[in-house]
Amino acid sequence: MSGIVTAVSSNGKYSFTKPNRDSITLLTGLGVEGDVHAGTTVKHRSRMAQDPTRPNLRQVHLIHEELFTEVGEAGYEVGPGELGENVTTRGIDLLGLPTGTLLHLGPDAVLEVTGLRNPCLQINAFQDGLLREVVGRDADGGIVRKAGIMTVVREGGVVRPGDEIKAELPTGPHRPLKQV
Repeated sequence: MSGIVTAVSSNGKYSFTKPNRDSITLLTGLGVEGDVHAGTTVKHRSRMAQDPTRPNLRQVHLIHEELFTEVGEAGYEVGPGELGENVTTRGIDLLGLPTGTLLHLGPDAVLEVTGLRNPCLQINAFQDGLLREVVGRDADGGIVRKAGIMTVVREGGVVRPGDEIKAELPTGPHRPLKQV
């Protein structure tokens, strides 16, 4: 299973969107160098308010570019970095990966998939009604989160648009992604 990096984004301050960059540097155990969400403990404001000592399982956020096309069909215009992701991808089924998958980005970087992004109401402040497009229900009424996946950095490196992504599935029984 493979894909490609189409954009990389980071922001040193709290903001819903992240500007696109020519490259980002992933730091082992921390996240994106200079990004407000980098660190060993939680950096998302609501999670820090609950318990600032919890481990940061949301160091690097990835979204599949195909989501932009999907929400575009519902009348929304969204581009790379605008939903707060650090890495925008194409051609790899991020949401179908099991927990613990290793994603090799470019020549050096390795991310471990920790779970699904749980999108918040800020998405509606960005574009009214967009939240219902990125969180839906399946045929059985279960919640379906489509706003990307969260990862931690296992091996650092520079990541650029155009870099290949290779997925290394975990051994043993696969655990489906849950929100983190």
